[in-house]
Amino acid sequence: QVELVESGGGLVQAGGSLRLSCAAPGYIFSINVMAWYRQAPGKQRELVAQIISGGHTNYADSVKGRFTISRENTKNTVYLQMNSLKPEDTAVYYCNAMGLTPTMAAYDAWGQGTQVTVSS
Repeated sequence: QVELVESGGGLVQAGGSLRLSCAAPGYIFSINVMAWYRQAPGKQRELVAQIISGGHTNYADSVKGRFTISRENTKNTVYLQMNSLKPEDTAVYYCNAMGLTPTMAAYDAWGQGTQVTVSS
């Protein structure tokens, strides 16, 4: 079972910034996609940003121009830099990674979630 470890959430005022980090274990064979999702109270989980091996990125329209996803391959780590935060960005943020284990088994792993709260 692949476990992802997230960090970096917290409380910030509107207009502020936070950076989330998510690390995958060093033993995995490959990571094809890493992404951040979020879930606000009473709402469905939604994709925030995604980075595919090779560096292609996708963003939800609501965060384009404010959030940046990046990846540090040597550390199996993905980051989400969140700038110009708004109260509507308040949610639990989850990291997701998909790829192959050393035994060539496919995995679809999730982090434990980290709370981001933006005050107005």
